Amino acid sequence: MQHTEHHRSNRSGWLRAAVMGANDGLVSTSSLILGVAAASTAHSDIMLAGIAGLVAGAMSMAAGEYVSVSSQSDTEHADLALERQALIEHFDAELEELAAIYEARGLTPALATQVAEQLMASDALGAHARDEIGITETSQARPLQAAFSSAVTFTAGAMWPLLIAWWAPPPLLILLVALFSILFLAFLGAAAARVGGAPILKASVRVMFWGALAMTLTFGIGRLFGVVA
Repeated sequence: MQHTEHHRSNRSGWLRAAVMGANDGLVSTSSLILGVAAASTAHSDIMLAGIAGLVAGAMSMAAGEYVSVSSQSDTEHADLALERQALIEHFDAELEELAAIYEARGLTPALATQVAEQLMASDALGAHARDEIGITETSQARPLQAAFSSAVTFTAGAMWPLLIAWWAPPPLLILLVALFSILFLAFLGAAAARVGGAPILKASVRVMFWGALAMTLTFGIGRLFGVVA
C-alpha cells in the first residue's frame, strides 16, 4: 500500500508573503479610513485618503520587498561565487567538507564519502549550495517576483475597506468599515491557517486582535485631533 504524506512547510514562504501583504493592506487602509472619518471629514476626502493610502502602501511594500530580497539575492550570489572558486582551488577539501556534513546527519564515514563523491561528480556547486549554504531552487531569492506579489496582495487587502467605505451610508461608514474589516481579518486568518495546517481559531483571533487594536488607536487619534465641521 502506497503511503503519501502531504507536508505544508513548502508553502511557508509564499504563504507568509501573501498573508503579510493582504493583512497590511486591510489593516492600514481600514485604520486610515477610520481615523480620517473620526475627524468628521467629508466622504470624498475619506475616499481620497483611502485611495492614496492604498497606492502609497502598495508601492512601499513593493519597494521594501524588492530592496530586501535583492540584498538576499546579492548575498546568495556572493556565496555561490565564493563556493565556485573554492571548488576550483580546493576540490578535495570541499569533498571532505561535504562528506562531513552527511556524516553529521547520520551516515557512516564511508557512505558519506561515497554520497559526496557521486553528488559532486554530477553537480558539485549545486550540492554545496544546497547542503552547505542552504540555497535551493525553491528558496532562492527573486526580487521582482517578491515585489510584485507584495504589491498585489496589499492591494487586494486594501480594496475591501475602500469598497465598504464607498458603499456605506455616511452615518454608518465607521461602523460598517470596522465591522467588515474585522470579519475580513478573521477570514484571512482562517484561510492562512487552513492552508498552512495551523489551528484556525487561534490564527483568526490573533489577526483580529491586532487589527482591531490598530483600528481603535487610529480612530482614537482621529477623534482626538479631528475638527468637527
